[in-house]
Amino acid sequence: MLLASPARAQVETREGIALQNQILQLRQEMEALRRGGLGAQPAPSGGSSVLGFGGGAPRPAQQQAPQGELVGQLLDRVSRLEEELRSVRGRAEQAEFRERELRERVEKLTGDVDFRFQQMEGARPGASAGAPAAAATPARPAAPPAQAGATPQAQPAALARPPQRALQEGQAALGRRDFAGAEAAAREVIAARDSARAVDAQILLGDALAGKRDFAAAAIAYDDAFRRNQQGTRAPEAMLGVANSLIGLNNNRDACGQLSDLRSRYPNLSGNIADRVADARRRAQCR
Repeated sequence: MLLASPARAQVETREGIALQNQILQLRQEMEALRRGGLGAQPAPSGGSSVLGFGGGAPRPAQQQAPQGELVGQLLDRVSRLEEELRSVRGRAEQAEFRERELRERVEKLTGDVDFRFQQMEGARPGASAGAPAAAATPARPAAPPAQAGATPQAQPAALARPPQRALQEGQAALGRRDFAGAEAAAREVIAARDSARAVDAQILLGDALAGKRDFAAAAIAYDDAFRRNQQGTRAPEAMLGVANSLIGLNNNRDACGQLSDLRSRYPNLSGNIADRVADARRRAQCR
C-alpha cells in the first residue's frame, strides 16, 4: 500500500505508518463506492480490505448492502483510525518531551558537578591553613585543670560543626531569611559526604538558593536530592522544589509536567505537602 504523504516526525513509527495506510485505503474504497458502488470497486492489492472485502469476484447484487450503509461503515472506520493516529502522535510527543527534559537535566547537572569540584578545590587551602592555627593554640599559658579539660572540646566545634548541628543552624538561618548562612551550612554538610543527611542538605540548599531567587541552581539542588533517594520520605518535597523553581523561571509548562509526575509517583500525598502541591498547580495554572 502507498502513503498519501510523507509521515510527520511525530508518527515515524510502524504503528503510525500502518494507521495512515489503513486510512488511505479506506478513503480509496469510499471513493470507489461513490463512483459506481461496490460492484465496480477494484480488488485491493493485498487480497482484502481493512473491512474484510474479498479480492475475488463481487457479491451478487441481492446480497450487497445498500451503498449508503457501506459508506457509513467506511466513515466510521476512518474516524476510529484517525483517533488512533492522534493517540500515537500524542505518545510520540510525550516521548520527545521526556527526552528533551532529560537532556536538559543532564546539561544542568554537568554544570553543577563542575561547580562542586571547583568548590572542593577552593576549600582545600583553607582547610590546610587551619591546621597550623590549631597547632599553635596549646602554646598559651597553663590554665587551671578544669579549664584545660574544657578547652580541647570547644576547639573542634569552632573548626567544623557536626553535620546534624550544621543542618539545625542552617534551618534556623533559613527561618531568619539568612539565605547565605543557610546555603553555607548546607554546602558544609554536602562537603562532609554524610550520606545519612545528604538529602536534607540538598533540600536545604535548594531552599536557600530559591530564597536568593537563584531558581536555576535551586532546581539542580532539588533534583539532586530527589535522585539520591527517590523512595525516601522527602522525595515528594524535592520534586515539588523542582516544580517551584521552574515556576520561578516562568517555565509553567515544565512545572506542570513535574507536578503531574509527582502526583503519579506519589498518589497518596496528604497534609502540608499536598496543600503545597495544590498551591503550586494553581500558580502554574495547570489543567
